[in-house]
Amino acid sequence: MPVPTILIKNGRVIDPSQSLDKVCDVLLADGKVRQVGRVTTVADRVLDARGLIVAPGLIDMHVHLREPGDEEEETIASGSAAAAAGGFTSVACMPNTRPPLDGATAIEFVTRQAARVGLCNVFPIGAITKGRAGKELAEMGQMVRAGAVAFSDDGSGVASAATMFRAFQYITMFDRPIIQHCEDKDLSGNGVMHSGYASVRLGLPGIPAIAEELMLQRDLRLAKETGARYHMAHVSTAGSVHLIRRAKHDNVRVTTEVCPHHLLLTDEACSGYDTNYKMNPPLRTKDDVKACLDGVVDGTIDCLVSDHAPHAMQEKELTFGAAPFGIVGLETALPLFVKALVTPGLLDWPGLIERMTVRPARILGLTKGTLREGADADVTLIDPEAEWTIDVSKFRSRSRNSPFDGWKVKARAVATIVGGEVKYCDRETMIAE
Repeated sequence: MPVPTILIKNGRVIDPSQSLDKVCDVLLADGKVRQVGRVTTVADRVLDARGLIVAPGLIDMHVHLREPGDEEEETIASGSAAAAAGGFTSVACMPNTRPPLDGATAIEFVTRQAARVGLCNVFPIGAITKGRAGKELAEMGQMVRAGAVAFSDDGSGVASAATMFRAFQYITMFDRPIIQHCEDKDLSGNGVMHSGYASVRLGLPGIPAIAEELMLQRDLRLAKETGARYHMAHVSTAGSVHLIRRAKHDNVRVTTEVCPHHLLLTDEACSGYDTNYKMNPPLRTKDDVKACLDGVVDGTIDCLVSDHAPHAMQEKELTFGAAPFGIVGLETALPLFVKALVTPGLLDWPGLIERMTVRPARILGLTKGTLREGADADVTLIDPEAEWTIDVSKFRSRSRNSPFDGWKVKARAVATIVGGEVKYCDRETMIAE
């Protein structure tokens, strides 16, 4: 069936890829952006976007969808539904599934499942090493041909410098980024939160900042030597921000990302032993939070991600030491980034949207993140003034592990359009047939 034409009228259109920020109309036809400006064409559906921001579809380049292997926590279907509800038209999923995404067949499985669900674009990230064991390189070339957009052993930093060096040499043939979870396991050991005053007071083993920074420093040197593209996942320490800033100055091909919890929370939040505050990298200190905020503002940190990591309720009900790391984030990322960055005046709306659209698209090599004529009709409509309370019981995700339950926030996605089709809308009254 042909995709119906959609006319989005009277919205504040913000498209950083074109330095566009003005009130106008957007026409979508045949799954593409056909016109941005004053549109007089008659469309099948009209969306009244008065008072709303009309942006390129948001992109989250760091999510965990758990399928295959842990479908009780999340599936590609439920994760896609959560993404659409959060305003994301595209997500890139990490390979730490069971079995891991370490071959072409696994990559093809994800793309087929995502196409079958049809709620958002899902781009698989392949494993760097077979079984994510950090020893033998996976067949990255075959995975590129199958649709992998990047490579990572996320959750397990590649410990061997020799293996990482070979991975960098290999990946330069395909110009895909290597995404590293920077953590020296010899230093982090059995740590469960940031190593500092709070961990000593709580009697919990700590993960020192140097465990992140030491692996990052090594990788930056290897990336410079090979000329490979390197992306550091979920930066969390002041030292890491400094290292990346210096590496960019030295023309190393490095990019990085940050999560909302590392901009809004500190290690003191673990004081109640609530496992929803247990994540990896762990919550750090006020100085680390400030450094990450400064890094976003000055461009050292390129993009904003959720690190959506679903876990079953019974797992998070274990003791702090035994519970798994991670929190869900697709349905709360946008308002939390607004709270951390826009509300205090650190970024304006175009700056926020740039870090959630065109920048991650550029890192992953996606033809997304823009409303240019002829681009895919992926669009997010945002109410910047909507005030609401986060309620985990209403999540589309299968999991509820969020420390932000009950938080009062501002701004939310009210409609998500993927390929010219409305996949999520919480305001049916704004749609006229």
